[in-house]
Amino acid sequence: MLSKVAVVLNDRLAMFEFGVVCEVFGLDRTADGLPGFDFRVCGAEPGKPLRSTTPGISVTPDYGLDQLVDADLVAIPASPIGRYDDRVLEAVREAADAGATVLTVCSGAFLAGAAGLLDNRKCTTHWRYVDQLATMFPEATVDPDVLFVDEGNLITSAGTAAGIDACLHLVRREIGTAAANGIARRMVVPPQRDGGQRQFIEQPVPECSSAGLSTTLAWLAENLAHPHTVDELAARSSMSTRTFARRFAAETGTTPVKWLTTQRVLFAKHLLETTDTALERIADESGFGSGALLRHHFQRQVGIAPTEYRRRFGAKG
Repeated sequence: MLSKVAVVLNDRLAMFEFGVVCEVFGLDRTADGLPGFDFRVCGAEPGKPLRSTTPGISVTPDYGLDQLVDADLVAIPASPIGRYDDRVLEAVREAADAGATVLTVCSGAFLAGAAGLLDNRKCTTHWRYVDQLATMFPEATVDPDVLFVDEGNLITSAGTAAGIDACLHLVRREIGTAAANGIARRMVVPPQRDGGQRQFIEQPVPECSSAGLSTTLAWLAENLAHPHTVDELAARSSMSTRTFARRFAAETGTTPVKWLTTQRVLFAKHLLETTDTALERIADESGFGSGALLRHHFQRQVGIAPTEYRRRFGAKG
């Protein structure tokens, strides 16, 4: 059942994330044969404007928090982490206890966590905040890679546009594929995206304070196309293999082989974004040696195939 949708607003709401929920559930598309929703924007003090994170824009909710109790869906847009009205938290808890599905967009997951809804549940949020979410709510299982997590009566989504994916998923789950496709078509977005949010994450090279290792890593980054062994890298660093491996893990938090694979994937991403070089040539230049090996490691780290990554992020002109 998905009929009554209540969006609960907190002060300093994020306009895009709020707009996503309004776009999917708030517009009347019944003339096109699409489902209609009883859509209500709610706040602790109806009629009182709430500030947004966009300067000069505020939003005035028409309804109070009492509308959450019998809602089928309670949607929580993003807002600054940790700044929550206790009345909002209590209303969200009561709605969840009464059987409402709670859907969060981006940092809205933190409000759900503050309301006690993430304990012993799988969830996600924007990749910049996943570590903070896991620290603040240690009883939750935070997945940093996915666009959204469906836990039945709790759906959490990653940053910004992933809220669209989560909302359309809920429509598909509750009403059907035709309804989700119809809404997506009106929004001019894909009804379902593949891959997770790993494809959008910048992966900086770990800093290294050790002079010996820094020199070796800088040389290695310039020579990715060549095969390398741990013994060779240890000798270049004037260390025994065991000492090198131990120091490497302490400095970078990973093993030499994993570090090298990550740098090769990063270089391949750069070439896919900025050149039209053939995939086999990219595999050679990044040190993978074959397109099959490049595809294997790229898919594993980025979440989508190299050709799809180029289609999405490559230079078009």
